Amino acid sequence: MKLGIFMMPVHPLHRNNTETLKEDREAVILADQLGYHDVFIGEHLTDQAENITNSLLFLATLIHSTKNIKLASGTCNLSQIHPVIVAANAAMFDHLCEGRFILGVSPGALVSDAEAIGILEEDRNKMFAEAIDVILAVWERSAPYDIEFPGNRFKVTTRKTMDLDFGVGVMPKPFQKPRPEIVGTVVAPFSKGVVAMGERDFHPLSANFLLPHWLKTHWANYAEGKKKAGITPDASEWRVARTVFVADDDKVAAAYGRHDANSPYRFYYKQLQTKLTKAGRHAVFKERLDQPDQEVTYEFVLDRLCIYGTVNKVVDQLLALREQVGDFGELVYAGMDWVDRKLGQRSMELMATEVMPRVNAAIKR
Repeated sequence: MKLGIFMMPVHPLHRNNTETLKEDREAVILADQLGYHDVFIGEHLTDQAENITNSLLFLATLIHSTKNIKLASGTCNLSQIHPVIVAANAAMFDHLCEGRFILGVSPGALVSDAEAIGILEEDRNKMFAEAIDVILAVWERSAPYDIEFPGNRFKVTTRKTMDLDFGVGVMPKPFQKPRPEIVGTVVAPFSKGVVAMGERDFHPLSANFLLPHWLKTHWANYAEGKKKAGITPDASEWRVARTVFVADDDKVAAAYGRHDANSPYRFYYKQLQTKLTKAGRHAVFKERLDQPDQEVTYEFVLDRLCIYGTVNKVVDQLLALREQVGDFGELVYAGMDWVDRKLGQRSMELMATEVMPRVNAAIKR
């Protein structure tokens, strides 16, 4: 099982953007040094706590500060950007990092982003699906492209103005052939979008703020899509993100990872629960879809979604998770604000050097 990291750290609102962006870069550089396989960087236009507005721009600052870690948009919000811009920028980024790139995609979930750019009333899931078709067509076809799919709002051609002798009207292809790995973040239980991922050979990343018992629904739908495409599903393609804190001391782990008033994990889930509840997407926190909202308290969520402890305790919890949901190919560690810099860094170190080697040793037995 590989180890990755998902960075939507949710910084306290009083913190300075310059400092939090520096801290987020340091976390990625540390993850590279510790051998994490990949890093996914979220993006929002209108969120003071999650202040990375463009994941590719942020990741570009890390190409020459890292050596091995794969750099992934996590996600590129396709309802907010014309697909030609995404296709061209992603292809360029793939060349800049010489193939250390994963294109993570989603429709874009933050409603204030949608309002700010005037698409609040649009079907953003439909825009997402249309954009994906165009991005792939741009990479697969040659100029003048002539992309015009039935029911798709995006029409793409350079026929009237192209001049192949001068290279005009030609868009770049990615460094990786035939294309970079494409990963979709999955949040909702029983998500039908995962079926389409399986059919198109996109790989799912199940969100860390989804209760564990819903994770099986993601795998079942992904496997269904693979079978529709005539391909045997491969669990190594499934990433599962979890909220984990590891410490050298049990009391420290319990305080910083769950109970202390200043715990970044408490702040993270206060933010997430409030946002998802306001957006009507709080089913992720429920043990059953008809569970009354009043039962889904803050403590209820923390009890079920925060994994914390010393190395052996975290190993046991992760192995129990795998026993519950089945095999998956990568555990994705959720990055947090470094309220305590040393504890935040130590947790990342223990995950890479102690926890994952023991988890993998247990899996092999």
